[in-house]
Amino acid sequence: MKFVDEAKIKVAAGDGGNGCVSFRREKYIPKGGPDGGDGGDGGSVYLEADTGLNTLADFRFTRSYLAERGQKGMGSNCTGKSGDDLIVKVPVGTLVRDADTQEVIGDVVRTGEPLLVAKGGFHGLGNARFKSSTNRTPRQSSNGTLGEVRHLDLELNVLADVGLLGLPNAGKSTLITVVSKARPKVADYPFTTLHPNLGVVSPEPHRSFVIADIPGVIEGAAEGAGLGIQFLKHLSRTRLLLHLVDVAPLDGHDPLDDIHTIVDEVAKFSKASDGRELASRERWLVLNKLDLLTEDEGQAVCDDIVTRLGWQGPVYRISAAQRKGTEALMYDILNYLEVHHRSEGGGDAKSESSV
Repeated sequence: MKFVDEAKIKVAAGDGGNGCVSFRREKYIPKGGPDGGDGGDGGSVYLEADTGLNTLADFRFTRSYLAERGQKGMGSNCTGKSGDDLIVKVPVGTLVRDADTQEVIGDVVRTGEPLLVAKGGFHGLGNARFKSSTNRTPRQSSNGTLGEVRHLDLELNVLADVGLLGLPNAGKSTLITVVSKARPKVADYPFTTLHPNLGVVSPEPHRSFVIADIPGVIEGAAEGAGLGIQFLKHLSRTRLLLHLVDVAPLDGHDPLDDIHTIVDEVAKFSKASDGRELASRERWLVLNKLDLLTEDEGQAVCDDIVTRLGWQGPVYRISAAQRKGTEALMYDILNYLEVHHRSEGGGDAKSESSV
């Protein structure tokens, strides 16, 4: 199924049922009085996370969702049936905005916690409600209120603990392939990754985290070039970014230029992305493809990059293709995530989003 991470839908809650005007008419009961019942409440519309979904593709075909309206009140003080609520299933990690106001309604990140997006109408009152000592035969009732109608923008941001960041052919897909069971397309040409891929990394039993690979970012991405800028939002939920760098580019250009390109594009995205501070996220430098260089050449190139960049954060030197250095990197990531998870109040060692 095609990966779709944005959709527009219309949701309409059910209207409340109208109240009833009725009088009791029975033999031998000359003064029956009013007995019109209330209407039923209209059904509301909720969005609920479904772990079986990983794309918004279904919303390309069904764009309108209508909850059931409340039933009208009836005689003999019978209340109308309330309309059934409508629960719309969406992927975990769906951000919901009001399309007209751009207000963020909520974030669907946990299963079993429905998000109310359209409130059903309130029921109307029957004439029995208007009976009083001075109004023995009321002939008025009230209509139910209208249910909410909203146009929604749905935006899927995948849930992952770690995001892979880098230019095309930096080795992101190869890395996620060797450390998890994810099997993205891997080839020796740019843009083999066309949509985000998720992999569960489990260095040992009962300890795991989720890693996300997105299409490579190129220079000018913030202005619409390439594919990566469309998917940078999927890294907005991650706790840690791995910045992969090809230390032996085939055309011989300076790897430092690649690093600056990514940093500049992420900064532009963060500035224009409505508060997603991706540029300030914890980032580790991962120097990849050392198998293409001799040991001495690799050491010299890596030292040169770190020195000229003035990098103060963690640096890892790996060969994803030959699985060199990847195991140590994954264990360090796992330990980092567990420490931060505990500091945020989580009691379990396993990351919250590792589902």
